[in-house]
Amino acid sequence: MKRILFTLILVGGAAFGSFAADLPATKPTLATLAWLTGSWTCEKNGRVVTEHWLAPAGGTMLQVGRTVAKGKTVEYEFVVLHEEGNGDILYTAKPSGQPEATFKLVRGTATEAAFENLEHDFPQRVLYTLKPDGTLLAAIEGTKNGQMRRVEFPYRRAAP
Repeated sequence: MKRILFTLILVGGAAFGSFAADLPATKPTLATLAWLTGSWTCEKNGRVVTEHWLAPAGGTMLQVGRTVAKGKTVEYEFVVLHEEGNGDILYTAKPSGQPEATFKLVRGTATEAAFENLEHDFPQRVLYTLKPDGTLLAAIEGTKNGQMRRVEFPYRRAAP
């Protein structure tokens, strides 16, 4: 009896393992990140940072950002989120005065997006979190000069 039970467990486990292996792993899509859509603004250290995100369409989301200090644009950035053929989502940032950098989505939910490129100088991670109060916390983090560094941007919805 023990031998039959053991065999059933082995066969059942193998069948379940095979079934589980056949299930598709669900990857987040750009639609998962649609909550980024719209205009966001952050006032920090005498600077006003604004990001405008277009809704997902055609396999991309586009963002344009600008930092204004003392009435002048001091930085700007263009970001393209795009889906690769394998389902990966890439975040390609084109900041003013710097070479473009691409980060891969490593976590994407209805309220969180984490992009990572461990080979990049700084940042190695770009993070967005939609807070329960409707604000958006963006952050860049990673190692710079041997020290862990994190810079946060607490955004609120901007008027259209």
